[in-house]
Amino acid sequence: MPDASVANLFRNMAQGVHEYLAESLRICSVYLGIAVIVTVSMGFALPGLRDQALQVHKALLTALAPSSMQSGTESDVGSELGSDTASAIAMAVPTAPASNATGMLGPARVAPPVPKKPAMVATGPQAEALRNYISRKYKVAYDATGPLLNTVYKVSREKQLDPLLVLAVIAIESRYNPLAESHVGAQGLMQVMTSVHQEKFDAVGKTALDPVANIGVGATILRDCINRRGSVDGGLACYVGSTGPDDNGYGAKVQAERRRLALASGIALARD
Repeated sequence: MPDASVANLFRNMAQGVHEYLAESLRICSVYLGIAVIVTVSMGFALPGLRDQALQVHKALLTALAPSSMQSGTESDVGSELGSDTASAIAMAVPTAPASNATGMLGPARVAPPVPKKPAMVATGPQAEALRNYISRKYKVAYDATGPLLNTVYKVSREKQLDPLLVLAVIAIESRYNPLAESHVGAQGLMQVMTSVHQEKFDAVGKTALDPVANIGVGATILRDCINRRGSVDGGLACYVGSTGPDDNGYGAKVQAERRRLALASGIALARD
């Protein structure tokens, strides 16, 4: 009898374990099936949603983009960045910018003007790599990167700035969102404070949300900041609105992105 009791005990235990494992496997199978269904459904749905979002953004920004961005800048720097440009700015609108750069020109020591240096030139594969990097990282429609880079190179040449520096400022300020606005009133690609610099936009008859005008005014402010502070790092601190050298890491972020742009495109960094 004791042997029979022990046998029954082990049989009951084995049956309990078997039922527990069977139930666990059933539950796992159900959840796995749900996960597969959700994954497959999202795989079909997301590409369509993404295409629709890009189409909406493109339609919106096409209506807002100035004609100069569509065609005028192609002839100015086509030899530098190629002729494959879009008919309008068509940038996907990302999240709000992480920083709220003001571009304020507060009290600062007046430094001698920085010696002029030729603007950098990106040709062929370098331009293509630069466009691909910006398009991929910042979710910018590829056909918008042509006129964007043409404008940046044209303005940078006029202001004697490194184009990669201007592109890095745009990246940190707005993540290439031409409609970006901060809670302190900074607007556009380079997050210019219109309360301080509205007259610069009035002078060209444009608004701060006009991509070409915003890059032009932002680059002018940056050039003035660099001249006033005597260095690029000091100029970046000035651009973000710092009255001293402490800019809460803003300059380091811009310089880091500048190096990433250079690495991605194969363009040598200019010496500051």
